[in-house]
Amino acid sequence: MFSRDFTLVVIGQIISLFGNATIRFVLPLYLLNLTGSSALYGTVTACAFIPSVLLSPVGGIIADRVNKRNIMVVLDFFTSAVILVFSFLMNGTDIVLLTAITLMLLYGIAGAYQPSVQASIPALVHEEQFMKANSVINTVSSFSSLIGPALGGVLYSAYGLRPILYVCAVCFFLSAVMEIFIHIPFQRQESGGSMLKTAAADFSESARFIRKEKPVIGKAVLVVCGINLFLSAMIIVALPYLVTEVLDLESGISNTLYGFSQGALAAGGLTGGICAGIFSRRLSFQKAGNLLILCAVCVFPMGASLLLISSAVANYIVITVCCFAIMLFSSIFTVQIMSFIQAETPQNLVGKVIAVSLTLSMCSQPLGNAFYGIFFELCSHAEYVPVIFSGAVSLLIAAGAGRLFRKGR
Repeated sequence: MFSRDFTLVVIGQIISLFGNATIRFVLPLYLLNLTGSSALYGTVTACAFIPSVLLSPVGGIIADRVNKRNIMVVLDFFTSAVILVFSFLMNGTDIVLLTAITLMLLYGIAGAYQPSVQASIPALVHEEQFMKANSVINTVSSFSSLIGPALGGVLYSAYGLRPILYVCAVCFFLSAVMEIFIHIPFQRQESGGSMLKTAAADFSESARFIRKEKPVIGKAVLVVCGINLFLSAMIIVALPYLVTEVLDLESGISNTLYGFSQGALAAGGLTGGICAGIFSRRLSFQKAGNLLILCAVCVFPMGASLLLISSAVANYIVITVCCFAIMLFSSIFTVQIMSFIQAETPQNLVGKVIAVSLTLSMCSQPLGNAFYGIFFELCSHAEYVPVIFSGAVSLLIAAGAGRLFRKGR
């Protein structure tokens, strides 16, 4: 499995995702520290997700028609430039607007980038190794997310934002240089006319495949869409808001502790990715709903702790441990779903189908972020309410998903 080219893809992912995890951690935290508003934080992160949703299908279409290596190289160079421009403008521009625009660009780039990485796996490894290859990519992502926020929290507390921006810009530049040396087999597809007509035809073809030939993929995507709306969005908004603004922690260490919490999320993803690779032969798509049920169940201790325990440190520990467990189970689920899509989709459609699936599953994320940003602000001094609400709705969705996956169609 670890051919030269797949190994270079993995190394490039390590460098690129390290910078990605760090910059996505510090920019929203910087904004939250300046304003202290969960509603503004939720709104800005919601806006940041919109380009990712819109550009993901574009990335999938391009991934099937352009050399995937070239896409990775260009987008990493562009990301490095975006971060440098932010660092030059941050002291002379409306920081809220600048942060929102920069995050929108970064998430949009990520949305266009990820289909190329996922679509390159079938070109680099054999089908029986899809689960293990996805496990490696997922593990790399989680490991980068583990180191990035933890280190970012420490450096941000000690040195501020600007040094981190320079480090991240260098990470993306090095990743782009690394990816120049990757060779991914590529066969040019015939174009059906103008770029717009080709994009519309490709999108229509992938949507038809999901809807008619493999409807279980579409149903699975709708399940993920619901989980993103009610569970993932809650974690994204709640974790920084609770740790840095609600819990009575020392102001000097709250940002660092938030970095450790983000690291716990990534550690859960890392553990889940490793487990998915080790137990790949034992994992069954028909039982994937059980993992979502475990994710939902892990939310309730967080709400109970906020309701019943007054100690800020105890609440922090419970929240962090629960986030670790949620990420562990969700990472195994993600590897299963992605491997299923890759195995069930023809090679000429895999990039587009993955992109459409990612787009549909992410479309609820902006709405969820904005919703929970307002929800937490309305429930000031009763933050357990949105947390328990999230767990209850997610449990209902997971139970329905379990029945769907068991049918397998």
